[in-house]
Amino acid sequence: MPKIRLSGTVLGADDPNRASRARLLYLLFAGGWDIYNSNGDQKITLSNIEKKIIESNAFVFTPGATLEDMFKAISIFVGFQTLDRNLAGKPTIILNEDASWDPFFAVLAHLRKMGTVLQDYKDYLLAVESPEAVLDTLARAQTRGLPDAGRHKIGESQPPVVEVPLPEDYIGSACVFCSASLEDPSYLADGEALGRILAKNKIGCISGAGRSGIMGAVVKGSVNAGGWAAGSNVPHIIELEGLPEGLSNFWLRPDIYTRMEVMIENSQAFVIFPGGAGTVQELLALMIFKRQGHPLMAGKPVVIFNRQNHAGLGFWDPLIDLLSDMCDPGDFFVANNLEDILPAIQPGMRKLLTGQSPGLEKEELAA
Repeated sequence: MPKIRLSGTVLGADDPNRASRARLLYLLFAGGWDIYNSNGDQKITLSNIEKKIIESNAFVFTPGATLEDMFKAISIFVGFQTLDRNLAGKPTIILNEDASWDPFFAVLAHLRKMGTVLQDYKDYLLAVESPEAVLDTLARAQTRGLPDAGRHKIGESQPPVVEVPLPEDYIGSACVFCSASLEDPSYLADGEALGRILAKNKIGCISGAGRSGIMGAVVKGSVNAGGWAAGSNVPHIIELEGLPEGLSNFWLRPDIYTRMEVMIENSQAFVIFPGGAGTVQELLALMIFKRQGHPLMAGKPVVIFNRQNHAGLGFWDPLIDLLSDMCDPGDFFVANNLEDILPAIQPGMRKLLTGQSPGLEKEELAA
């Protein structure tokens, strides 16, 4: 029998979404589906999420959206964008009868307008407003299939073999999560400038190791300034995006989740540059780890570069609004200007280097 994976957690007997979930379970069972995570108590980690995707034939997200739910949903969308063969033909339904998913959809709609999400999320994350509609939409999606993401290979997967360690005089590495598709010259110039800033201040530059867009520009800026640059990527994305030149270290990983994990492990700070769905996915992972008190994120600053356009619109405005309602103060810092990024990450990185108490102080955030 086909297997469907439910997301969401039942929060006790008084959970307002309990009755809706019970109705959904009944309809899915009656419709011939086996159900994973029916009680909402299965744990998903970066190490096992691809396995959960492989073993499932479809996905349903329930009302009461949390950061964890949004991370899983955006991960599936990114998988569709990057032609993850383990997702081929597997529909994803979001039951949004309580409108809790609306801020998440607003982020994706905004990024489509900004040009970093080329696909219409509505074609891949199929929103419905009743349990009955879940069954109808599943049936239609299985018959119709999912649209082509419009991505094509530009080469073969040929990862470099480089293992140069971080220089001893560096204070650590900053991971830059950003777009591999945005080609606006002004954004690329900012990416190169950040790479140079990191190199000149003895900070390693870690990225998703894509050759195109801002991702390639950041690596270029660091390498051209004599900096140490490292990154991680997976074979099927390398075939789509290529690899930048000059990497000092490269970690090949089998999927986007373990790729993310090794980048987090090897970084002491994080900069969120303008990006698309993949950048949202990565930021949500950082915020979830922060909330969990995960040791991988202990004391590591996260800076969102909310670059303003000519009309004064912040690139990440809708995402910052979403996170402000779901994260704790101090989980991230917003930089509106490029020159504000370094003062926001340096103090926390130096504390990690010297073994001082982790975390940014309020006066350091204002620097």
